[in-house]
Amino acid sequence: MPTPDTSHPFTLAVDCGGGGIKASVLDAAGTLHATPVRVPTPYPLPPERLVETIAGIAGGLPRADRVTVGMPGMIRHGVVVATPHYVTRSGPRTAVDPDLVTRWAGHDVRAAVEERLGVPALVLNDAEVHGAGVVSGTGTELVLTLGTGLGSALFDGGRLAPHLELSHAPLRFASTYDSYVGQTERTRLGNGLWSRRVRRVVEGLRPVFWWDRLYLGGGNARQITPVVLERLGDDVVIVPNQAGIVGGVRAWSLVG
Repeated sequence: MPTPDTSHPFTLAVDCGGGGIKASVLDAAGTLHATPVRVPTPYPLPPERLVETIAGIAGGLPRADRVTVGMPGMIRHGVVVATPHYVTRSGPRTAVDPDLVTRWAGHDVRAAVEERLGVPALVLNDAEVHGAGVVSGTGTELVLTLGTGLGSALFDGGRLAPHLELSHAPLRFASTYDSYVGQTERTRLGNGLWSRRVRRVVEGLRPVFWWDRLYLGGGNARQITPVVLERLGDDVVIVPNQAGIVGGVRAWSLVG
């Protein structure tokens, strides 16, 4: 593995979602050095195909000294404990493939990416990378990403807390947070009713976390209606989805 530039490293930041995989290369200050590239998430998606997809994107971008990968699911020390979308046959809300469940469980994605790209890698939950791009580093900060489902990340004093798969916690009528405010329900309900659901989720989580600041990001955060946004409170902030890329640089300094 080549020796990376640790003083002013360039970072390949990869944001892996249920519907698309985006990437760009940034300098140490977080400035983009290439237009972000997005490709549809291919399915079925065993671990090897994800790594090859990342390598294919990287081949068309400037050289990087390290890589940050954010992906959905429970990731511990770069190893997949469980991932919700990538074990399905054709993408989110389709049938689960038992073989893919087996192949993903315990897979060391960090090691696989490092071996394939030849640079140090950091692999985290995608909401954690997103949060790294927006948190102030003061107090308790919760990040919720609204996209295919619901992602979450918790920071205390700028340090990343152990990940909780909040998205799969039961909510009501046998639903989960993932299904309650995910993309499928936004499409079915429309932005107005869906936004009211988002508000109910926020108010339900407030006494659980007692955050100093809550950040709402992900591709659907901008679909929250102005009326609901005003009622969420001054401690709730909408942040751009681009944070999933920009956070790829800062994540290296926030992981304890």
